[in-house]
Amino acid sequence: MNQKLSEEDAVIKASEKILPSVVMVSTVQLVEDYFLRAHPVEGVGSGLIVDPKGYIMTSRHVVAGAKRIQIWLHDGKVLDGKVVGEDPAIDSAVIKVDAKGLPVAELGDSDKLKTGQTAIAVGVPFRLTGGATVTKGVISAVNRSIQSDRGSLENLVQTDAAINPGNSGGPLIDLNARVIAINTAIIPFAQGIGFAIPINAAKRVLDRVLKYGTYKKPWLGLVGTDINESIANYYRLSVSRGILVARVFRGSPADEAGVAPGDVIVAVDDNELKSMSSLVKYLEDKDVGDEISLTVIRGKRKGQITATLAAPPAEL
Repeated sequence: MNQKLSEEDAVIKASEKILPSVVMVSTVQLVEDYFLRAHPVEGVGSGLIVDPKGYIMTSRHVVAGAKRIQIWLHDGKVLDGKVVGEDPAIDSAVIKVDAKGLPVAELGDSDKLKTGQTAIAVGVPFRLTGGATVTKGVISAVNRSIQSDRGSLENLVQTDAAINPGNSGGPLIDLNARVIAINTAIIPFAQGIGFAIPINAAKRVLDRVLKYGTYKKPWLGLVGTDINESIANYYRLSVSRGILVARVFRGSPADEAGVAPGDVIVAVDDNELKSMSSLVKYLEDKDVGDEISLTVIRGKRKGQITATLAAPPAEL
């Protein structure tokens, strides 16, 4: 009984600690009807203050295409906001408001999450008055992948803590009020299954926004195909693992370094590559301007190519 009361007290204490940093994100989009007439459509989601200078983390789909963004603080104050960084691949966005000294949430370490540990979802569902809503559950699973109407989302945290419409962008916290993930999606036909972006992934977007003022994702500029035995036999390749380069964007870091279609990339910085996704994941921990070394096989020759990562062009 005492243990149960102790956990209950911990949930209350953690909720009280996180609530001042949880905000409601109100948006207005212009949507065309059948006759191509534009109509304003309001939307709502949640967000989390992550820097006292006015930086707020949320889900990218909450603010995508918004013509106007308003942030409703815990104390009732309403501020105009603008998106300063976003990564659709992980459904993450950062909003900036003109304010200082805001209450900031403590960010945790999602790499240490354990299945079965207590999780608390906080957000502002259904535009309800009276502040944010708190629900409790557990971490049901980690490293989940789902297909949503926003595309494929990978390496998600799964929880049975109720995540209702409007909770997207709000925090998932542990019993110490540390943010472990950002709520991003629910499956409407499932019972008690919600998903969230691990905070370590979302922090990569935030860190770059704080460093550059916007989100500059490092870009190599090539498209590749995963090599398996079938592809290796068809193209008579000397290896059965790696990446077969299918396209190199003109003027990209890969192009400037001399990578060409038909090349086979088997390693980056001496780390073996088994798939295109493993290369993408490796680059996520790099910054614009970093140099990487690619181990490339071209015909019967094998060598090293050094490329300097750049920000992707605006049209991509």
